[in-house]
Amino acid sequence: MTPTAELLLPEVEELIREGQYSDLRDALAAIHPADVADILGEIEPDKAAVGFRFLQRDDAAAAFAYLSPEKQEALIAQLGNEGAARVVEAMRPDDRARLVDELPEEIAQRVMAALSPEERKATQAILGYPEGTVGRLMTPDYVRVRPHWSVAQALDHVRKWGKDAETIAYIYVIDNEGRLIDDMRLRGLLLASPDDTVESQMNRSFVKLQATDPQEEAVRMMARYDRFAMPVVDSRGVLVGIVTSDDVADVAQAEATEDIQKMGGVAALEEPYMQAGHVEMYKKRGVWLAALFVGQTITILVLGGFQKRLEQAAVIVLFMPLVMSCGGNSGSQAATLVTRALALGEITPIDWWRIIRKEFFTAAMLGGSLALMGWACVEFFAMVNVAKFVSPDHAPRMAATVAAAIFTVVMWGTTLGSLLPLLLRRAKLDPAAASSPMVATLMDASGTLIYLGAAITILSGTVL
Repeated sequence: MTPTAELLLPEVEELIREGQYSDLRDALAAIHPADVADILGEIEPDKAAVGFRFLQRDDAAAAFAYLSPEKQEALIAQLGNEGAARVVEAMRPDDRARLVDELPEEIAQRVMAALSPEERKATQAILGYPEGTVGRLMTPDYVRVRPHWSVAQALDHVRKWGKDAETIAYIYVIDNEGRLIDDMRLRGLLLASPDDTVESQMNRSFVKLQATDPQEEAVRMMARYDRFAMPVVDSRGVLVGIVTSDDVADVAQAEATEDIQKMGGVAALEEPYMQAGHVEMYKKRGVWLAALFVGQTITILVLGGFQKRLEQAAVIVLFMPLVMSCGGNSGSQAATLVTRALALGEITPIDWWRIIRKEFFTAAMLGGSLALMGWACVEFFAMVNVAKFVSPDHAPRMAATVAAAIFTVVMWGTTLGSLLPLLLRRAKLDPAAASSPMVATLMDASGTLIYLGAAITILSGTVL
């Protein structure tokens, strides 16, 4: 909840409790719809319904769109068919379609039945597209003009219909069949001569989205072309709607949240953190932890194969966490950077060789620096004779072992971390699944093998 909402919440609750509805109407009218939603979402549904009844129709619809699906459902039940229809019908078609899509089927049917035929048709058109596509995001509220109209005629059309449009910053030019032939900024029309035709102001250079494109494509396209509204066409090129920045912002946030959760070794949550139940949290996190647990058993097998060597020189085990952490951390860094670059469209799996070359030189510098630090660490502990775990005579070889192992595991970890997201993308899997825990688990087993191999090679004949 925002500071503004927290400050006004007690005042609104008191106005509802005391029945001071005139003051309540004035108080809510002065607040942004997002803050109104925060305030009314914190109080009981029956009292929140009172607040919604005293909001202006458009303000109520805007605030309602900010509520979570659970709170929307509770309010619909309190408002009744007539009150709910008033609020829902005033919502934008894309927000209304999202609401209907998330409500239980029985309530959704009741809401749809209460809508006017025109609003019902617009909502059903959006719901007709597959879930997760641009068609589910778009709104049919935009301004269309014809190329043969004069600028003056087009501006009159904007004045007449612009108040109902999602935005009038962009005007869309269509032909007789409704196909999109250009989009233009309103500024261009305002600065043109009234007697010029719309066609004379066109450059026919525009970008568009397909209604069947995934919603992530809308996020990428709007960021790439720095647009806050883009037209949406069907397979025939007919203009069927527009998508605006506030619509794709929700998608971008949801996508980023899902990626972050997956990279943390958690299956994506379908609802906000505080609303997720204990059982759901257990399922989402337990599956990954169980899989990573099984993966860690590989490390046990590796250590078991070197058991006799480890009994000869237990000192090797002391430096094992140091080496493992260097490999796991470097691999997780590479996986995070490559996954994010894939999400932003900066790279593709085809660029794998360029990525390997880039990461190779970076890993060499990082590995060299950490190897020197590892060498110094062993020499320091040998010098101060901490716990007498390594004699000064064997310190140089032990330091060389740790340094060589650190350099190798950093090189290997960086390579693994950068390639794993590319392989997952090529296999049409989510690169975010190349999470830090996964990379760390793989590095524990392979890093242990590298470290012990280096120890046998360098320390044979001394401590081994």
